[in-house]
Formats: sequence, C-alpha cells, structure tokens
Amino acid sequence: MDLTVIWAFIIAFAVFAYVVMDGFDLGIGILFPTLKVGQGRDRAMNSIAPVWDGNETWLVLGGGGLFAAFPLAYAVVLPATYPLIIAMLLGLVFRGVAFEYRWRDPAHRPFWDAAFFGGSLVAAMAQGMTLGALLQGVEVVDRAYAGSWFDWLTPYTLLCGLGVVAGYALLGSTWLIWKLDGGAQKHARWLALRAAIATIVLMGAVSLYNIFLNAEYAERWLTAPEIYFAAPVPIITAIIAVSMLRAIGMDRNSKPFWLSIALFLFGMLGLGVTMWPYVVPPGLTIWDAAAPERSQVFMLVGVAITMPLIIAYTAWAYWVFRGKVSDEGYH
Repeated sequence: MDLTVIWAFIIAFAVFAYVVMDGFDLGIGILFPTLKVGQGRDRAMNSIAPVWDGNETWLVLGGGGLFAAFPLAYAVVLPATYPLIIAMLLGLVFRGVAFEYRWRDPAHRPFWDAAFFGGSLVAAMAQGMTLGALLQGVEVVDRAYAGSWFDWLTPYTLLCGLGVVAGYALLGSTWLIWKLDGGAQKHARWLALRAAIATIVLMGAVSLYNIFLNAEYAERWLTAPEIYFAAPVPIITAIIAVSMLRAIGMDRNSKPFWLSIALFLFGMLGLGVTMWPYVVPPGLTIWDAAAPERSQVFMLVGVAITMPLIIAYTAWAYWVFRGKVSDEGYH
C-alpha cells in the first residue's frame, strides 16, 4: 500500500473533522451579533461550551500531521500564508478567551461578545483565504517558497474567505436549530435559510472561478474521461443543497445540521478532485513533499492508536451533552 496516499487521506480527514466541528463553533460566533442580548446569546454559547475546545484537537492533528508527513509542503505553505495563519491563530485566541471571560467579567460582557464575534470572523476568513491561496497556486523555486509577502491577497482568495464564512454561519445556525427551541430556534431557522443560500451561491462561484483559474483544473472537470468521475460530485451536492433548504423550512431539528455537514463533505470531495495529486499546486505532489517511508510507518503506528481514542472521547462528549440547551447551561 502507498503510505503517502494513506497519510494524505488521514490529513484530509483531520481537516474535514476540524472544519465541521470547529466550523459550527465559529459559525455561532459569526452569528453572535444577530442573537438576542442576554438569554439568546447565553444559550447559544452554552450549546457549544462543553465541546468547543475539544473540537480544536483536529486542527492540531491536521497541522502536526502535515508537518510530520509532508514536511516540504509545510515549509512552503507556511511562508506563503504567514499573515493569514497569524490572523487565524489570534482570532482563535480571542474567541477562546471570550468564552470564559464573558461569564466571569459581566461588567465588560459587550467587549467579550465583540471579541467572540471578531475572533470567529477573522479565523473563518483567514482559513478560507488560506485555502484560496493554496488553490490559486504557490510559487516554488528550489523546493522553497519564492513568492512575496502578499501573494495570498487576491479577489479569488477573498471569495474563498467569504465562502467559508457563509459556510460556517450555515453550520452554526443549523446547530442552533438542533440545540435550541421556541423563539430562539425560529430565529435560527431564519438565519440558516439565508446562510444556506449564501453558501450555495458562493460555492458555485468558487467552483466556476476554479475552471478559469487553472487550465489543469478545467481539464479535470470538463474533459473526458475525467468528467465521468467528477460529474457525480456537483450533482449530489445540488441534491443535498435542495434537501437542506427543504429541511430548514420543514421544522426539522437535526436534519439540517447533518445535511450541512454532507454539503461540506462533497465540497471537500470537489476540492480533492480539483487538487489531486498536488499538495501545493502547481508544483508539489504528495510524493514530492512526503517524509521518508520509515518516518511515515513510525507515525502511522501512533496515529492508529491515538485517532480512535480522539474519536471515542469526542463522541462521548457529544453524547453526554446531547439534547436541547435549557436556561441552566454548562456555565
């Protein structure tokens, strides 16, 4: 078996798990200004308070796995996106601090609410722009980043950033549909419908932009025989999108959230079709950037032990804190 391909799928799984799990956390932060001050915001935050920090485990696994399994890619991607990575980490810090301080410092709660919103928005935008910077291509010369400090700042990366912000807002609003009831749930449905429309439109815009962005991307999506393997992805994505819009409007509880996760899954599959086998387009494939085989084997043993444990304790945490959130929340 090709260990490099296995590691590519492990990291892809970790990234997907992070995007979905921390995505709805960040999405609630993005939607925070639209929630009612007081009980509305308190219940929304209590719905994620027991799990938000555990969700970030997947970010560590994805970043650490990239460093360990594909060190050359790590050494190229970070210098190409340093401002975005720094902005993302600062946003996550502000978001994390706001979780605790807004409860323990009531006199300055408006400030911490603003920090929660701002940190979530900045982190989501930075993640989307990082993805866009990777997709649009990174200049590599002699196995090192050869671009400028601001190569990542283009209309395409801004579009990708907005797409991720809208997608996280969709995850956050559908999570609130599941976890809240009454007027708060009705408001979450109103938010979810608008976030869903924005996400679908921006996903379509990014997908069309990809075709004109790179001739190789266009070839994979528009020429035979590649089109026969790629075509099911947008078709199934469209079916999921329609089903999600119907579920939001049909008074379902958990179904909109699961369908929004499915939408992200097929969006990621579309990215896989677009990028494969490059880890840093257009010059570095996963085999170019891979660590030595012995290193991959050694790390794979560790992942085989730790990943099931991470999945198990994550599932247990969600099971323990299942159900609707009442006024008597986690805090």
